[in-house]
Amino acid sequence: MKEIEALIEISRKYGADPAMVIAGGGNTSFKTAEKLWVKASGHALATIDENGFAVLDRSRLNMMGEKKYSSDTAEREEQVKEDLAAACITKGRRPSVETSLHNCLDAAFVVHLHPTAVNGLMCSVDAAAKCAELFPDALYIPYTDPGYTLFKKVYDKVNAWKKEHGKEPSVIFLQNHGIFVAADSASGIERIYCDVMHRLSAAEGKLPEGDVPVCGYLTETVPAIRAILSRSGRGLKTVKVTNNALVSAFTSSRQDAAHVLKPFTPDGIVYCKSEFIYIDGKDPESIVARAEKKIEAYVERRGHTPKVLLIGGIGLLAVGDDARQAQTITDVFTDAMKVAWYARSFGGEHPMTARQIDFIDNWEVENYRRKVGNVRPAGRVHGRSIIVTGAAQGFGEGIARNLLAEGANIVVADLNEATGEETVARFNATAGANKAIFVKTNVADLESLAGLMKATVGEFGGIDAFVSNAGVLRAGSLEEMTEKNFDFVTTIDYKGYFLCAKQVSAVMKVQTAHDPEFFADIVQINSKSGLVGSNKNFAYAGAKFGGIGLTQSFALELAPYRIKVNSICPGNFLDGPLWSNPVNGLFLQYLQAGKVPGAKTVEDVREYYLSKVPMHKGCNPEDVTKAILYVIDQTGETGQAIPVTGGQVMLA
Repeated sequence: MKEIEALIEISRKYGADPAMVIAGGGNTSFKTAEKLWVKASGHALATIDENGFAVLDRSRLNMMGEKKYSSDTAEREEQVKEDLAAACITKGRRPSVETSLHNCLDAAFVVHLHPTAVNGLMCSVDAAAKCAELFPDALYIPYTDPGYTLFKKVYDKVNAWKKEHGKEPSVIFLQNHGIFVAADSASGIERIYCDVMHRLSAAEGKLPEGDVPVCGYLTETVPAIRAILSRSGRGLKTVKVTNNALVSAFTSSRQDAAHVLKPFTPDGIVYCKSEFIYIDGKDPESIVARAEKKIEAYVERRGHTPKVLLIGGIGLLAVGDDARQAQTITDVFTDAMKVAWYARSFGGEHPMTARQIDFIDNWEVENYRRKVGNVRPAGRVHGRSIIVTGAAQGFGEGIARNLLAEGANIVVADLNEATGEETVARFNATAGANKAIFVKTNVADLESLAGLMKATVGEFGGIDAFVSNAGVLRAGSLEEMTEKNFDFVTTIDYKGYFLCAKQVSAVMKVQTAHDPEFFADIVQINSKSGLVGSNKNFAYAGAKFGGIGLTQSFALELAPYRIKVNSICPGNFLDGPLWSNPVNGLFLQYLQAGKVPGAKTVEDVREYYLSKVPMHKGCNPEDVTKAILYVIDQTGETGQAIPVTGGQVMLA
């Protein structure tokens, strides 16, 4: 049906606009005389298709407005749920909780959203009076608990409006909730929303804009707080840090934070819970100490970890079970800050009451939405934050890709910005609840590495594993090797590993100090050339031999802090571009140089090198990733150099 196509199109349009929809909230519908298509629970408007709509029999829905239900709240909501299920033609798709509201309006299209600007008005002290002033032709509904109670109030108010005005309202405002817009066409919906948003933009103040410098002690505080949140069997948390002019306006002092410490809408409670923590302090030690005290008290009182922490000088900390959830919490709570700011134009903010909050906290339908949004994928490193240097392409890209598939949050640290951004975009297209980011990094520069640590902590809250993969190769005999090339190789492959370990171990120590059961990992991607000499390749081999010395020494130093340090020593990546590139790969070069006696084709050269490997296979990123997963999994080994060479190098 062309109407369903129009419904999908307008749903996606508004669903993709963060000014109109946060966290996939809101719902849309189309109806005929016989049927109602309404968004099913668990589907996001931005990506919805026809399968995202539940279809219901309107003859069954129409009876619900006049039906007498139980006076007991729990029993009544169960009866309503049963009636909705009975009316649902598409079994297995749970219709939106607001289905009955959509049905009680005669208009063909109904779009219910929670636009930030609208809720700036609806969550204000003067909501009723200002709504009447700005929108005299709209129906205003004071806050009412969601479910049947809200439906019945709207149903009765709409019928009364029809009798008084001879038509139904095209706009319904719901205090501390959002807006319903009804029209007989999708274009009619758009015209109404455009008018609403235009009037509000003229009445509301401008939001604070601009960046705020990164806190100087970010890496000294946030990893500790994440460790506290994650300990005692609570599961490894992802903590996303956000700070800008808006966030700073509500976190600079306890007085500022008081304006957002109570939820404004049911959706705010669904995603961020109903209690938020504010922490102030002038130094890392006091901030962490206060955070620990408040987090433990919160968990003791409520039985779960907080979702939102506001820290003076640092900003908003969104605490998720994974990166996707942390981003959703960030979006929802940042939206609440915008609502609070806009509400200043209408007498100040008006949060939900304690009773209203308690109802949402315990409402079965909202708990269902939480469960739908919190499906966690399996993976051996699920939720771990892992930096992989030199991961824009080649071997590092393969390692990062495989760790991402195992549930890790990945930081692609590389100098190649264009390729790195492309790699991250490709990673995130297939990621589940985890995430990848790119950080331009020079592993031979301490300042650049410090920026890498801050970016990782800001995005994920900490660093659980660091894969030092970035490396270069300049081969040549003693006669051929220049001092410049020798320094280049040793600076990246040897000194770079030292600098990376120096920077990341400082962050890891902060984490392990606050979670006595947690182990962190530094993993160097070494080479078989770090185990046996390499003819006319001494700069590379020497750096790799030295790298194993660093690994063993770092392991001894960091063991008391529960930081394991190991090296993985791959064999030749024969399928990689270094060897197999058809233009200048080593196979072709060796064939042309006659390095393999009797070889007439590239395949002859390849076979010659495979013959040196007992397992008769080249090494690949999947092989190396399995070794990385092993060293992360175990807690009994450190300082090891593990060959992944198909038996070409065997340790005594």
